[in-house]
Amino acid sequence: MNQQLHPSNFHREINDRTTDLYCLKNKNSLEAYISNYGARIIALWVPDKNGKLADIVTGYPTIDTYMERAGRYHGATVGRFANRIAKGVFTLDGKTYQLETNNGPNHLHGGIGGFASVVWDAQQTNEQTLELTYQAADMEEGYPGNLVVKAVYELNDKNELQIKYEAICDQTTVINLTHHSFFNLSGDFSKTVEGHLLQINADSFTPTDSGMIPTGELARVRGSAFDFTEQKPIGEDIDADDAQLKQANGYDHNYVLNKNLKNEDDLHLAATATEPESGRNMQVWTTEPGMQFYSGNSLRGTPGKYGYHYGPRAAFCLETQHFPDSPNQAHFPSTTLEKGKTFKSITIYKFT
Repeated sequence: MNQQLHPSNFHREINDRTTDLYCLKNKNSLEAYISNYGARIIALWVPDKNGKLADIVTGYPTIDTYMERAGRYHGATVGRFANRIAKGVFTLDGKTYQLETNNGPNHLHGGIGGFASVVWDAQQTNEQTLELTYQAADMEEGYPGNLVVKAVYELNDKNELQIKYEAICDQTTVINLTHHSFFNLSGDFSKTVEGHLLQINADSFTPTDSGMIPTGELARVRGSAFDFTEQKPIGEDIDADDAQLKQANGYDHNYVLNKNLKNEDDLHLAATATEPESGRNMQVWTTEPGMQFYSGNSLRGTPGKYGYHYGPRAAFCLETQHFPDSPNQAHFPSTTLEKGKTFKSITIYKFT
């Protein structure tokens, strides 16, 4: 283990709960380091085409930085509702709920005290599996219902990092969970990811207004700067003369994934990313209907692991999820979780 990731740097008492660092390993030398603070990936070591290992996710050498704003979402499980809800307001069963607004006038990623900022209960069942659970109280961050959520990380011998979410609530509520790692498949965060090749299995995306709230339109990507139906460099069109790109300073948009499945709960290929020099390839498989592609536009050069400073576009996110602002847009896939029903979601990051 790298000295900067010593477990003692992740052992803290937060609100009378203990944080720690857990390691998952497979037979092919892949390693994932996970903290129960935010149920987040701290480091992910993956071999290149020559077998050389590198840590391909952003992160910080101590738990303290994650508790600051700079590290809030890096590698975290995000919820109770990932992405944005317009003005933090939604109506459910005839009752209107007001959430915290922490992104201008809007609610983002579950609020300041969302799942990325709490200590989860952790149980490592074997060398390859970690189970994390959290109980969110009724009206925590403004959401109705006592929600029990479980996140299971498994690093199997097929070089797949599987993330499985389950949740159940004693009231009807809304839920939208995602994983928020920032990737640079080269392992060199002094370089931008603009040279990474990306393919997204989506014919449409959801354009946003100036507050990054979906307008409700499902816009076709074909022939536009948002067209990743065929593999191309992330940076090829990132600075194109496009109003959507300009207001986000790059990509920060939800893609409507092509599912074409008989069973809505089946896994489907969402995206493939390749870093040509290292040869690292990552496939993203999911049961979710959408995926937020974020090109790291707002990374501010904060100091991270191994002496790197994470500047703009030093890493990207592929966040599988339901669509932003879904509770307020009836034609989007529903994010309502009925009382007593079980929410389930699976995402796999597969490395070759």
